[in-house]
Amino acid sequence: MRHLSLYHSHDNMPSRVALSTTRKAIDIPKQPILIPPLLLSNRSRSTTSTTPLSVLPSQFSDLSKPAVQFTDAHTHTQHCPSKLSHLFYSSSNLFSRLRSPPHLSEARRLHALLLVGAFFHPSTTVHRALGSQLVNVYVQFGRLEEALLVFHNFPQKSNVAWNGILRGFIDGGQFSQVIELYHLMLTQGMVPDNFTYPLILKACSGLSAVEQGRKVQELIQFNEKQYNLKPNIYVYCAMIDMFAKCGSWSEAWMLFENMPEKDLASWTAIVCGTVHNGESLQAILLFRRMRAQGVRPDSVIMATVLPACGRLEAKQVGMTLQGCAVRSGFHGDLFVSNALMDMYCKCGDTHEASLIFCSMVYKDTVSWSTLIAGYSQNYQYRHSIELYLDMISSGVRTNEVTAASVLPGFAKLKLLKQGKELHNYILKQGFECDVVVGSTLIDMYFNCGSRREAEHIFESMSDRDITIWNSIIAGCVSSEDFDSVFRIFRRIWKSKLTPNSITLVSILPICGKMGTLKWGKEIHGCATRMSLGMAVSVGNSLVDMYCKCGYLEIGVKVFHQMMQKNVVTYNTIISAYGFYGYAEEALRFFHQMNAAKIRPNKVTFVGLLSACSHAGLVDRGWFLYNSMTRDYRVLPDMEHYSCMVDLLGRAGQLVDACKFIGRMPVEAELNVLGSLLGACRIHNKAELADFIGKQIFEKELEDDSSGYHVLLSNIYASTERWEDAAKVRTMIKGKSLIKIAGRSWIQIGFGIYMFNSRDTMHPEFNKIQQILDSLLSEMKNKGLWYTLFSHYHVGS
Repeated sequence: MRHLSLYHSHDNMPSRVALSTTRKAIDIPKQPILIPPLLLSNRSRSTTSTTPLSVLPSQFSDLSKPAVQFTDAHTHTQHCPSKLSHLFYSSSNLFSRLRSPPHLSEARRLHALLLVGAFFHPSTTVHRALGSQLVNVYVQFGRLEEALLVFHNFPQKSNVAWNGILRGFIDGGQFSQVIELYHLMLTQGMVPDNFTYPLILKACSGLSAVEQGRKVQELIQFNEKQYNLKPNIYVYCAMIDMFAKCGSWSEAWMLFENMPEKDLASWTAIVCGTVHNGESLQAILLFRRMRAQGVRPDSVIMATVLPACGRLEAKQVGMTLQGCAVRSGFHGDLFVSNALMDMYCKCGDTHEASLIFCSMVYKDTVSWSTLIAGYSQNYQYRHSIELYLDMISSGVRTNEVTAASVLPGFAKLKLLKQGKELHNYILKQGFECDVVVGSTLIDMYFNCGSRREAEHIFESMSDRDITIWNSIIAGCVSSEDFDSVFRIFRRIWKSKLTPNSITLVSILPICGKMGTLKWGKEIHGCATRMSLGMAVSVGNSLVDMYCKCGYLEIGVKVFHQMMQKNVVTYNTIISAYGFYGYAEEALRFFHQMNAAKIRPNKVTFVGLLSACSHAGLVDRGWFLYNSMTRDYRVLPDMEHYSCMVDLLGRAGQLVDACKFIGRMPVEAELNVLGSLLGACRIHNKAELADFIGKQIFEKELEDDSSGYHVLLSNIYASTERWEDAAKVRTMIKGKSLIKIAGRSWIQIGFGIYMFNSRDTMHPEFNKIQQILDSLLSEMKNKGLWYTLFSHYHVGS
């Protein structure tokens, strides 16, 4: 994404350049930098000596001293410039040629002519302008070390020269050096100008140094009052950008509103800052306000606001912006096209995104990566991998973003071999240090069942931020190693890292699943102390955890304390009330949801229909089912069909349930038939169970589908059809169906100990069995009833 365009000094004329967030680092030479090669043959005519150069901040103070000391021995060359200027170039001609040399060698040749012609002699009147121009030339060619050599070698440095060096450090991403040099500039009595401030504010933004940014703002205000040096629009834009990216949104907004005039650059700054702070809706509203004031957008602001539509899944708004881009004539712009693809992918329309991709004349790596990631985000993993292979065939190199975008496809499809091949490429290219790449590699290995490799990547990463820790936690959650999850969570605190909302959202569902209310409350306390409780995702997880732990009233309290709620929030509380059989309360929250203008989705109606099923509200259930398609345009899927069959079956309307299944537009799946079979169990309808059972057995069953066989066997047993029950049990063994073993667990201190039915694998099994036998013996001696435990083993 492109950022706010700032401008710099170039031959006393402002020109705009985009300051990118990532720049190639400047390698600092360890050896002294020598004078340009062309000058070596003329060293006898030069008065300049080679001087070692260091760009470390602690040595910036040396820049105040000229490297060349002119003595009486050099006075005979005092009038050389005027003579040599005719031999080579006049100062004006040299200045003109320095404005745009075609290549670096030409710049070095001109540098040599300036030295030979003694144009940098203190007695000349043009050395400051020529030297400053030469500094800027070297910076433009990315030769910061040579720019520093020139800068170091003339005693009187102009603002143009200082700005050139500052810009060189900005381009190299060396923001700390920028601040250090800025302070040196002030100590030498230099007054920053409107070309200096945007560079310093850019460095403050890169360092998130909001306090330093405020000091720069104070100096701007002081110079305006003291010297009438009024900041221009670019300085205001740079301040807005700095405050917004440092998280001080209120200050950025105040600056924007108090600007005497607002042009496209200022609107771009505030919109970029708004998007950066995650205020997507506010960014779209600002864009509309800008258009209402007659300001025409450009491709930069369009590429900025389109992703905001994607985050809000506001597809219609995004399509409107696409029409605006077409009318404005930059619909074919590379950045706009990439942003459009991102928007459509986030809105779930990968087909439209692929059409844009195919229509693009030029595609860069970002274009390929955007669509690859879009396919992965929408669970179209095969398309993601196929497009990645097309990219490789097209000769486009894989970068960190592309690798992180395609790895989820290898993970979900369990393509371990291909994932390892990409991992080898990542190692060769040195991408393994990238946090996002490392995170997706861990996810890939966990999904493919290679936990050892995932843990090796985790332990081998020297710079582990919270994203990497979240990945290892998610991997342990997926493998249901809950004890390791809490152990890793404790390691995060010991490493002095701060968990984020993703960390808490990953752990809280475990507390709800295992009923460990104590740990859930501790995590709730952590969220409150770290000010993460206000995050919608954390609030949703807390509501879910308390409700699943049996504390519905606390869950409702957390719900009401949430300042912001989304569709997941309401779905969670509706499902919780439905689970407990409080259908009326669930419906009341549904009405609140409508009043808040939050559109329900498929999950909402699953919760509502389930609530009606548990409460026996058949008529209300039918009304909601019909309203779902009629009023909310939500098409029913198998979960909704299953809920309706369960609703009718629980109410004893088995005939109506059969008719409902017959009217379904698709073939009923196992969960739908299973709901009807469960109703037969409740109402002892063995004959109907026979018919449903045959349909279930005709389907291709999964390894864990023995539950339907057990249910049918129990139905036969309840009607004393023992032979039929035995046949079903024999069928389970004949088909090698696996019955999911029962599990239990106990929390002791910070450890969780889990036992499966007939499990003997616990390292202290024998000791536990001895204690259990001792307790049973004591119960027998005291005459207590223990018949049920005569064949008891741990975990059974």
